[in-house]
Amino acid sequence: MISRRACFRNLLQSLRTSYSSSKIGDYHRFASQASSSLQQVLEPSTYSDDENPDVDWDNLGFCMMRTDYMYMTKCTKGECFEQGQLSRYGNIELSPAAGVLNYGQGLFEGTKAYRSEDGRLLLFRPEQNAIRMKMGAERMCMPSPSIDQFVDAVKQTAIANKRWIPPTGKGSLYLRPLLMGSGQILGLGAAPEYIFLIYVSPVGNYFKEGFAPLNLYVEEEFDRASRGGTGGVKSVTNYAPGLKALTRAKSRGFSDVLYLDSVNKKFIEEVSSCNIFILKGNVISSPAANGTILEGVTRKSIIDIAREHGYQVEERVITIDELIDADEVFCTGTAVGVAPVGSVTYKGQRIEFKTGPHAVSQKLYTTLEGIKRGLIKDNKGWIVEIE
Repeated sequence: MISRRACFRNLLQSLRTSYSSSKIGDYHRFASQASSSLQQVLEPSTYSDDENPDVDWDNLGFCMMRTDYMYMTKCTKGECFEQGQLSRYGNIELSPAAGVLNYGQGLFEGTKAYRSEDGRLLLFRPEQNAIRMKMGAERMCMPSPSIDQFVDAVKQTAIANKRWIPPTGKGSLYLRPLLMGSGQILGLGAAPEYIFLIYVSPVGNYFKEGFAPLNLYVEEEFDRASRGGTGGVKSVTNYAPGLKALTRAKSRGFSDVLYLDSVNKKFIEEVSSCNIFILKGNVISSPAANGTILEGVTRKSIIDIAREHGYQVEERVITIDELIDADEVFCTGTAVGVAPVGSVTYKGQRIEFKTGPHAVSQKLYTTLEGIKRGLIKDNKGWIVEIE
């Protein structure tokens, strides 16, 4: 728990730094901002830290819910991120000329915190998100926090918001780390300043269908990514272009869109928010992460778990015809977990696949969730216990 005294001390240090570098003529504006910031830090939460928030845990969807604290730190181009601080959740100020607003210079990650049956708070492989952010930052010409700083920031933010972590089996606390070019830049180029920020929200199932099988639509008009682009990193620019196809598919009753490769239009790549797998016999296959596919943390984990269960796993090019002939199809992702696919519609033809309690995807999901929630012993070092 973050005490008000600690928040007050951190804020005073920040104010001293800002004041020492400000001009005397800016004093009144600075004093007004300081007063507002102090008011925010000292303002009591709606609930005490010892009480549970008024949340219907049994009907928790995947939508934003205001929580208590967020984490933020800054750095200038060519330097390292300074030590970050927790503050009350709220809006941030950006210049209209910020790199992320004008040129989309931004990345995000997603990871979750869980509450075990015995009350422990657990994170799942946060260092993998840190590594992926570093890779994405290099592609986007951005500095990034170190792996240790990233993981520590995730821990701090989860602990500060621990009362928002749902009871075991009721959901999870979704943590959204953001890395963005916050500095002003008019001509095309890398921003001169960057913000690393983490906010959180308790969440349930990503899809409105809950745990019901997904119905996917194969998109042939729009592309998700192309060779040499940013499909392999979690750039903020990857997602808005997919809204057109996703909105159209949902208006027709589909859960999501499955994209094909941009060149041949015959190889499956990704669903708009998750990776995809097919099962044929004893072989589980997923499109290779070759630059157009995001290498998901859940995807990587499911590959290891499937091999432990005795399945042959391949990462390779997969044709749409192979998917049509599959026994099972399922999706994976931090937000979606492991989601079975009940049908795929391609060129007007609806193809159905095996789902249900005896499906392989259900077996893999049960194992993965068991590890995440401390029900199954973690022999891989995937779980980080934070409290």
